[in-house]
Amino acid sequence: MLNYNHKLMVYKVNNIHQSEEDFLHDYDLSVFERPSTSVDTAIFTVLDNHLHVLTVKRAEYPFKDLWSLVGGFIDLQKDTDLESTAKRKLEEKTGVKTPYLEQFGTIGNKKRDPRGWSVTTVYFALIPCHEVQLRSGKGVTDIKWSKVVAGRVKDKLAFDHAEILAKCTERLRGKVLYTSLPVHLMPTDFTLGELQKVYEIILDKKVDHKSFRRRILSADILEETDKMRHDGRRPAHLYRLKKRHRTHFFVRNIEGARSILN
Repeated sequence: MLNYNHKLMVYKVNNIHQSEEDFLHDYDLSVFERPSTSVDTAIFTVLDNHLHVLTVKRAEYPFKDLWSLVGGFIDLQKDTDLESTAKRKLEEKTGVKTPYLEQFGTIGNKKRDPRGWSVTTVYFALIPCHEVQLRSGKGVTDIKWSKVVAGRVKDKLAFDHAEILAKCTERLRGKVLYTSLPVHLMPTDFTLGELQKVYEIILDKKVDHKSFRRRILSADILEETDKMRHDGRRPAHLYRLKKRHRTHFFVRNIEGARSILN
């Protein structure tokens, strides 16, 4: 059997005088070695006043019966791009559909998967847990929202998912400092105080009430309803997202952030 370098040399010699059209027609995908290619997603929510991430228990080896983030291999026939892979695996394994995914980055090496060289593209998103019904699907024996503390969950995670989760949590908190991302976690109607609380849970910090209110209202992403709710000492106006809203990027980081532990 020809080794890889010999096979590659023979292939180049045989095709040196071809036109590009002939080259592509006769191209042999097996000439170059390819790593396993997959996607992984960190789906965050706020539950019981804490940040949580969606995890699944693996039904198959490797790492059978260990918890992991949601992910899987690309299907060359079904998937048109990496994001479609991420959404397909998320729905297949958990029943969850997400309106958006944000790409975190790509990680690849020969150590992260015991089966061999592996490359994964990582996505993350925020979804309101009260609007989804979890169900264990393909390749999964159990599913749950796992509490995130200091970028980690209690259970041991398969592959390099603990490292991926820590990095995604850090990225999420960094983006929340200057964007309106947490609005994706809110119910249809909510008070500014409730929205501020969600920001504080994700950031694990208190933020200044007056500057937060001014910041959110100036973004022009909310519309005030004619409803009121008791939010603390007195009734508070209820707001909802404007139609066709997009994530707003603020000029400066959120003001007055200080550790909740202080």
